Amino acid sequence: MKRVFLIVLDSCGVGELPDAAAFGDEGSFTLRSAASDENFAMPNMEKLGFFHIDGVRGTVNGAGLGEQRRKTFRGSVCRLAERSMGKDTTTGHWEIGGVVSASPMPTFPDGFPQELIDELSKRTGRAILCNKPYSGTEVIKDYGREQLETGALIVYTSADSVLQIAAHDQLIPTEQLYEYCKIAREICQGPWGVGRIIARPFTGEWPYTRTALRHDFSLVPPPTMLNVLSEAGYAVHSVGKIIDIFAESGITEYVRTQNNAEGIERTLEEMDKDFEGLCFTNLVDFDMQYGHRNDIPGYAKALSYFDSKLPEMLEKLRDDDILMVTADHGCDPATSSTDHSREYIPLVAFGKNVAAGRNFGTRDCFSDIAQTILGYFGVKNGLAGTEIAGLVKKPAGRACGKRTK
Repeated sequence: MKRVFLIVLDSCGVGELPDAAAFGDEGSFTLRSAASDENFAMPNMEKLGFFHIDGVRGTVNGAGLGEQRRKTFRGSVCRLAERSMGKDTTTGHWEIGGVVSASPMPTFPDGFPQELIDELSKRTGRAILCNKPYSGTEVIKDYGREQLETGALIVYTSADSVLQIAAHDQLIPTEQLYEYCKIAREICQGPWGVGRIIARPFTGEWPYTRTALRHDFSLVPPPTMLNVLSEAGYAVHSVGKIIDIFAESGITEYVRTQNNAEGIERTLEEMDKDFEGLCFTNLVDFDMQYGHRNDIPGYAKALSYFDSKLPEMLEKLRDDDILMVTADHGCDPATSSTDHSREYIPLVAFGKNVAAGRNFGTRDCFSDIAQTILGYFGVKNGLAGTEIAGLVKKPAGRACGKRTK
């Protein structure tokens, strides 16, 4: 049975794209910034070829294995450019899944239209506070007391295509906050169709802390790799916020997680299961906890922790399994910006059916990942992207690409 484990190191970009300046991201290089910290060490990813990726080799130091050992590596690697017009989580994941977004999702740098706010207030029965771009930790510090006193909802946005709703869990239970976000999702369609509505419960005493029960409500995507695989009879397992990013579409089994450590443990548990298909994992802390907060040491430690768990994953790989590690955009913790950055993403692949020691250069679309995975399963499709020829050896199997029930 063939299985692919696709892990997204959320926001771990590997250098600015040629059009980065148009997005305000000239000079961004998330991996290089994290690697500048003394806490950074990724010897296991180095062995798979991480530091041979175009733009990374010679720019980002490895983990000190020495030049002689760096001449060979065990996996296949490349970097991929984003063809979609965006740099957010939804756009990046959808393109990994085979869908290119030709038009950017709407953003609201001056706050949301009053008509939208009035409709949200009417439908929820609550007043609205803030309605402007804001840091998620600062907005609860500045508006949290008023929210508790009035029962209003804190609504804010960022440079991304998001509408976020924050409320204290003592006043508005988290499940009720989710219901308000579902209402916002119904309202935010068409020209108001932001990529994600995000529930942001907070707790405790001022200046308050956000809980780990964030929940994303995404637009329903067009058919993606997930739909193609599940319709062909393959399992599609989601770990972390993949289930939310794809609005549950095409997913056959899922588990939500609260942090990177849990995401890694749940992925290790998936590796012990008998299934044929894809396990798609998002590790959110790189972006949420460290990139957006410009926390270089935290980002470095998180990458090093992932690397320390990599041997356990490799040990669990079966003969026809493939492990792929990638990202969805950048979020450079060393720049003055706290927003996502327009960057290349890495791809590191490993398995007995993956070519060893191959650098496939620079690709022009994230969707090449989808086409390579679908090619491995022999499933025909009409999605964007081009299969990375030669990366995967295809073992003998069903010729039709349709799983036998």
